[in-house]
Amino acid sequence: MPSPFVDDAKEIKEENPFESMMSRFDEAAHLLKLDPDLYQVLRVPNREITVYIPVQMDDGRIEIFKGFRVQHNFARGPAKGGVRYSPDVTLDEVRALAAWMTWKCAVVNIPFGGAKGGIICDPSKLSITELERMTRRYTAEILDFIGPERDVPAPDMNTNERVMAWIMDTYSMHARHTVTAVVTGKPIELGGSAGRREATGRGLLFVCDEACKKFGLDRAETRVCIQGAGNVGGTAAKLMHRAGYKIIAMSDIHGGIYNPNGIDIPALFDQVVKTGTVQGFPGASPVSNEELLELECEILLPAATENQITSKNADDIKCKILCEGANGPTTAAADRVLEEKGIFVIPDILANAGGVTVSYFEWVQDRMGYFWREDDVNNRLRDIMVDSFHDVLRYSTSHGVNMRTAAYMLAIDRVAYNTRMRGIYA
Repeated sequence: MPSPFVDDAKEIKEENPFESMMSRFDEAAHLLKLDPDLYQVLRVPNREITVYIPVQMDDGRIEIFKGFRVQHNFARGPAKGGVRYSPDVTLDEVRALAAWMTWKCAVVNIPFGGAKGGIICDPSKLSITELERMTRRYTAEILDFIGPERDVPAPDMNTNERVMAWIMDTYSMHARHTVTAVVTGKPIELGGSAGRREATGRGLLFVCDEACKKFGLDRAETRVCIQGAGNVGGTAAKLMHRAGYKIIAMSDIHGGIYNPNGIDIPALFDQVVKTGTVQGFPGASPVSNEELLELECEILLPAATENQITSKNADDIKCKILCEGANGPTTAAADRVLEEKGIFVIPDILANAGGVTVSYFEWVQDRMGYFWREDDVNNRLRDIMVDSFHDVLRYSTSHGVNMRTAAYMLAIDRVAYNTRMRGIYA
């Protein structure tokens, strides 16, 4: 069935994230023999909100920004998902990311549905005061649709702890009392959780460990290439290096570096702090982001952005394990090529779910008013990531499908069960 959101007059592009997500959803739903009525319910968002945000700029003029909040599903609990600021934000992208959040939360079996938000803007061109005014007005526009029991935003591309504090404060001013659980990813002093900042990268370490056990790989001999040196890729690199993996390539938005004998990750990030880039690191050869993806290695970890592995370069991927740190780094068209090559894919909705898992922990702690030590957070995260990896692996084996299809099937099955049991309110 064609997507109701696609203009039939337009050619569907491989890089359209919503169409990639929907093609995977359709395949999993078909294999599950999902009831046609449930299929109709689960394939569309519950609600889409578009807002136009007037902001008084520092020079006194008014500029209008366009923002979105898509709430995909509430069957398992409040919606959950980040807010991104980027000139490239589109409604299709936000739709796809909201649906991915539904499946991601279901894969790791936490009681959330999926949502996502975004504002079309270039935050690098806005002052701190302009960003704050834009954030607070965006929050005010969607105020009736968010809350601890409704929809819980979080940081995403170009948003951070400070932005979450602004959202929390704006919501709290209207509620007339402090509501810490309305967002996650806050500063620890404002109700944030220990271990949240490192959670996505730490989750990647845990699933890579399990994949290495499956294939009998020794960490010290396991070569890892990581695309992306931000919070996700950078944290994964530091933790994996500390755990004994051999990181042979790293990149950032400017380009990358490669050393087949391994990179001194602590020294590299000392340089990043000073220069803002991994480029020019002593003893390493320069590589482009595209070349990094095609290096021979045991683990390839794309942790930058969507659509990095497509039908154009999938045949040149030489890793044994592809662990998706970013959301949607592989297009649906590339999936078949990777499967034919025998590459073991740890899909994004499993691999990078460490972030939303610890966001769930933060939400729980805020609602209790009692906070856990970081060791407790990390141990609970390990339990969920390891259990979820093996849940998906068992589903893959029992149904004879790859890990991505298994993850979607498991997630859809869980959401469908809740929807079926709750019924349709009429």
